[in-house]
Amino acid sequence: MKLFLDTADIDEIRTVNSWGVLDGVTTNPTLFGKVKGMTYEEVLQEICGINGGPVSAEVVADDVEGMLREGRHYAKLADNIVVKVPMSENGLAAMSRFKAEGIKTNCTLIFTANQGLLAAKAGASLLSPFVGRVDDINEDGMQVIRELAEIIRFFEYDSEVLTASVRHPRHVTEAALNGSHIATLPFKVFQQMVHHPLTDKGIVQFKRDWEAARAALNDGAKEASPKREPAKVG
Repeated sequence: MKLFLDTADIDEIRTVNSWGVLDGVTTNPTLFGKVKGMTYEEVLQEICGINGGPVSAEVVADDVEGMLREGRHYAKLADNIVVKVPMSENGLAAMSRFKAEGIKTNCTLIFTANQGLLAAKAGASLLSPFVGRVDDINEDGMQVIRELAEIIRFFEYDSEVLTASVRHPRHVTEAALNGSHIATLPFKVFQQMVHHPLTDKGIVQFKRDWEAARAALNDGAKEASPKREPAKVG
């Protein structure tokens, strides 16, 4: 399964990219709002220069022509830009137009398998169900992943399921087990996936044991070395 980072923070992207596990980046207007001193275009171009995987850039227009205008503009910034379009009647129309123009799209704000099916038929490259938000209303977000992944597999649609609104590492595991092609994670969840109390404890213990063993070896070498007799006078 591919792992994307859900952020517009350049430092976070550089960090996860340095681990060798980053396959792409997703952004949205809310995430961009946390970035200071750069335009959205500047942020996108810098991200695309750090990681060569898909980088999602979201349109904010809600009419078809506005979505097309913004999406075409973003697509010209870099070859790996994917235009992020919300699930709606206008969004479906825009995605089908983008498909005809050879521009890849990420359909966002999906909450049912039926919405994902419509987006796949409209030509979306990525389908983004928001599992955390579905869980928030006391429904099973992973049920959407299971259903949509099976639909895509069975009918061989040229789309990938991207699990979004990931809240914790267990979401990532369940997404993988349920056939999601991609999961996009906040930086915090990436860090949580790396660490485990027993792993951290083991690292400390191994280092302590190593240093103790080296100290014992050095002490033994000192005791085994021949003692020099004092020089005789006269």
